[in-house]
Amino acid sequence: MSATPKVRDVVATALTDPGIVLDDVTVSAAGKRKLVRVTLDMLPTINPDGSTDEPTPALSLDDVADLSRAISDALDRREPFGGAAYVLEVSSPGVGRALREPRHYRRNVGRLLKVTSAGATRTGRILRADETQVVVEIDETPTTIAYAEVERAVIDVEFASTQEGSE
Repeated sequence: MSATPKVRDVVATALTDPGIVLDDVTVSAAGKRKLVRVTLDMLPTINPDGSTDEPTPALSLDDVADLSRAISDALDRREPFGGAAYVLEVSSPGVGRALREPRHYRRNVGRLLKVTSAGATRTGRILRADETQVVVEIDETPTTIAYAEVERAVIDVEFASTQEGSE
C-alpha cells in the first residue's frame, strides 16, 4: 500500500465530526520529508427532497487549526511513514477548484458559477443543487443543468455580492 491510502485512512479516523468531509489527501516528497496536504470541507445541509438551497458555511480558521491538531496527533500515533519526518498542511478547498461532485455544487449554493456545457460557457448564481442537477439563475432565468452535461464548472470569484445580507 502506498503512503497516500495509508494517510487517508489515518486522517479519516481523526475526523470525528460527521459534518466534516475529507475532500482530498496528497503525499509528496519534500527533500527528506513527506509533504502531506489534506483538504477538508463542510457537508451541505440536504433538504427532505434531496436538494440544497442554502449556502454551506465555510470552515473557520479555528476549525482548521483544531482539525490540524487532531490529524497531526493521529499521524504521530500511527506513523504511516515509519517515523520519518513530515510536513502537514490542512486547508479547505479554494474557489478556483473545478466542481466535480454534486457535493461541490451543493456546498456553493448562492455563489456565481461559470459552467461550460454543450460547448457554451455561461455564468449564473447557483439557486439549488441535488444529486443529479444544478439550478442556476442565468440572465434572471432559472436554468437546470444536469451534471452529466457539464464539461467544466468553477466558482466565479466575486469581490462584492449583490445579494441582500451578504458580508
